[in-house]
Amino acid sequence: MTAFSGDFVIPSITGKLRAIPLGGLGEFGMNAMAFEYGEDLIVVDCGVIFPDAELPGVDVVIPDITYLRENQSRLRAIVLTHGHEDHIGALPYVLDEVDAPVYGTPFTLALVRARLEEHGLVEDVELREMLPNAPFEVGPFQIEFIHLTHSIIDAGALAITTPLGTVIHTGDFKFDPTPTDQRVSDLHTLADYGRRGVLALFSDSTNVERPGMTPSERAVRERFSEVLAEAKGRVLISCFATSLHRMQIVADLAREHHRRLCFIGRSMFKNSEIAMAMGRLQVERGLLVQPQDVRKLPPHQVALVVSGSQGEPMSAMARIAVDRHRWISVEPKDEVVISARIIPGNEKAIFRMMDHLYRRGAHVHYDNGSHPPVHVSGHGSMEELRLMLNLVRPRYFIPIHGEYRQLSRHAELARELAAVSKEVFLLESGDVLEFDEDGARRNGRVPVGRICIDVGTLDEVGDVILNERRRISAEGIVIPILTINKYTGEMVNLPEIVSRGFVPLEEAEGLVENLRQMIRETLEKSNLEEMSDWGVVKDKIRSTLRRFFDRELGKRPMVLPVILEV
Repeated sequence: MTAFSGDFVIPSITGKLRAIPLGGLGEFGMNAMAFEYGEDLIVVDCGVIFPDAELPGVDVVIPDITYLRENQSRLRAIVLTHGHEDHIGALPYVLDEVDAPVYGTPFTLALVRARLEEHGLVEDVELREMLPNAPFEVGPFQIEFIHLTHSIIDAGALAITTPLGTVIHTGDFKFDPTPTDQRVSDLHTLADYGRRGVLALFSDSTNVERPGMTPSERAVRERFSEVLAEAKGRVLISCFATSLHRMQIVADLAREHHRRLCFIGRSMFKNSEIAMAMGRLQVERGLLVQPQDVRKLPPHQVALVVSGSQGEPMSAMARIAVDRHRWISVEPKDEVVISARIIPGNEKAIFRMMDHLYRRGAHVHYDNGSHPPVHVSGHGSMEELRLMLNLVRPRYFIPIHGEYRQLSRHAELARELAAVSKEVFLLESGDVLEFDEDGARRNGRVPVGRICIDVGTLDEVGDVILNERRRISAEGIVIPILTINKYTGEMVNLPEIVSRGFVPLEEAEGLVENLRQMIRETLEKSNLEEMSDWGVVKDKIRSTLRRFFDRELGKRPMVLPVILEV
């Protein structure tokens, strides 16, 4: 079989091993790495990137899987390093087009199963459990999962042994000496592979710019305990919904400080249920309280773990901040802890959310370099990256997972250590790295790129322009234009409705009037804080009109609200 990309032809020849990053190099997220030997192909991880404001109408972004579709007959398995969305989030979309068994650790597969159920695919996909120190074979590949610590449980590296030698893919990792589940990184197995000889190391580069060692997950316990002990009202701790270590720490401290515990947010609630059912999250009997019952308790007896630490407009934490959550509100004397790093690009949304919380009289703690910390990274810093290189001592080294400057600095670190006996390769997504008995070299490229997904329609496109053209050609576009007084928040006149490729509005006066009425009602139901945040207002209008079009007309035009301030 032959794969084509531009002027490059990449033949499949027995005796050659190829590593092909399909995403995750030069960017954060969308991690996917193909390994192929002869006529057999496996993929490590299959993740997403969440879009920023530059991708209107897009919900998630997945890797272009043209190469996998063209080589479906050779695809033997998808193997997962851990359960974060940037490593598993694309699976429902990819497995809708290609067929392969999925290997993962128990908690990772539980998260995958939940996502496949949402897409109606769980009965169509074979999920195979893998455990540390239990090698298994997939075609010519022998694969061993090596447990490493990270900000999610059941994470680890993969040792992939081929007829040409062993490659190690670290996944995301840090060397936490005191994880909450007491399962430390398996340095012994890494060193054992290093002694036997490793052909190539593919290693996480996320924190290469940070000196020293990354603190243990337990480092946040002291600060959490201080906040819980001193708070006169409720304590709300917001973190990623997969941060089982943080959730366990809060559960333990809630018991110690005589507070009831509540998980808030759909993903937080679902993941906590999965973890408790598996025995991976220990919550004392009688400690949990349901969201609808929180108001019945005195504020000083409540601790909440809330999703939405990045200020996503419709997340639980963002809705609480503007007093639009069904069950939870913030009052003066409440304490809010944002236990997550500020992901680049999310600064405005997060600080806007904090402003809303302060307006309600809450005190907000966030990751601003204070000690003890409210957040620690799940990725190894410079000394841990050095340790990984010295343990494995590969012939070839390839930095992965990071923007280009981080990959470049990780490559420099490897060269300085002299831990790599042959060569360091600085790749980008799509590059083909080929190994054979004579060595390693770049050998062409395969098609890569981004596919933008609108979850409501499952439309897939290669870029934003194609996404807009396909949506508009299929369903049209509706643009509500609102003129609002920036001081009073009131509409200056009736919304203007512009439509292209949808229905002729000049022949649908009743429809236009309905749309104006729904927009008017949406604004009237919004409080002053929401009205000060045009991003929230636009999302509410977009959601309201989408539901109406789908319910009443069976159509899903692209809805792009425009707000003009006067």
